[in-house]
Amino acid sequence: MKTKIFIALLLASLSSFAQNTSTNFNLTRKGFNEKNAFETTAFVEKYFRVPGNTDFNASIKYVEDILKKAGYVEQKQSETEAPLTYRIEKRAMKNKTWEPVNANINIIGETEPLITFSTNRNMIPINCVSTPAEGVTADVVYISDTKPSEIEKLDLKGKIVFAESHPSRLLAIATKAGAVGVLGYSMPAYTKPEIHQTSIQFGSMKANSEVWTLLLSYKAKEKLKANCLKGLTKLKVNIETKIYQSEELTIVANVKGSEKPTERFVFSAHVQEPGANDNASGVGTLAEMARLTAELYKAKKITPKRTLTFLWGDEITSTRRYIVEDTTRAKGILWGMSLDMVGEDTKKTGGSFLIEKMPDPSAIWTRGTDKHTEWGAG
Repeated sequence: MKTKIFIALLLASLSSFAQNTSTNFNLTRKGFNEKNAFETTAFVEKYFRVPGNTDFNASIKYVEDILKKAGYVEQKQSETEAPLTYRIEKRAMKNKTWEPVNANINIIGETEPLITFSTNRNMIPINCVSTPAEGVTADVVYISDTKPSEIEKLDLKGKIVFAESHPSRLLAIATKAGAVGVLGYSMPAYTKPEIHQTSIQFGSMKANSEVWTLLLSYKAKEKLKANCLKGLTKLKVNIETKIYQSEELTIVANVKGSEKPTERFVFSAHVQEPGANDNASGVGTLAEMARLTAELYKAKKITPKRTLTFLWGDEITSTRRYIVEDTTRAKGILWGMSLDMVGEDTKKTGGSFLIEKMPDPSAIWTRGTDKHTEWGAG
């Protein structure tokens, strides 16, 4: 008899769980406004976001406005002071922030620029310094053999170094040789540069360098290489960037749990990096998730028993800090999900839906067609 009662109760609870799950899925699917997510993504995508710079902060402010309109109130002392709260955390930065403004590469004697910032902002690596306002005009030295022993034989003083490798690899030797700048090309095969000929994968360079570097697309690289092989090629390069002291912003919103507010599910999206995909898409999706959650909560259609936390900030840094800065809070973090590069049409990208878990990709020993990613093997 007891067994029958237990089974009946279990079936009833499972049925209730299934109904609640189905109800919640229907509410979120019906209420999630893709237009809102796209609009946020489009706003954030306009900017080259680096922690502390104007573009990063504008993106944080945009999310703040969404939260305020949704009903989240700014936290004064504690996140438990209201059902829906948000706060912007500000921290002094150890290093200066960086911001791109403009850049152009022109082949002397040609009317059209080789490449320009207005159509490809990834051409300027993070931390690149400015040229003088009037720009730099110099001969280009194309280096096919990037072995240091071969480069040391060349006269690079006052010249621009150009090679089919990442410019950071040549920065030290170019600086030592007295070069004024380095142009590089480094596009992995999986990005299909021969098809996407104007694409550039964003990158960075050593901070506080005396020599500037720029990244080239496949199309620009091929054109410049052809010119160099024909004979003497001279370029005019203009770069304008800003480097200044700032503070790092993180925005955190909470929907307070009704029964176990110290236990929580943390959703996060990183703001920095320049792409629409990486990761304006995550910022936009998470903002719409937070908006919809507030809407459903205020309408009393959902009452989360545990706290739901939404966090936007610097990738890895902000989430790690959220865990380690408050050991009591960390004990209550039961689940987490990072929204990074979401919503792609895999038919267009040729990619596949990827769920990354720990250990990676779920076990130390792979089975079947499983393969470990670059993040490690657990």
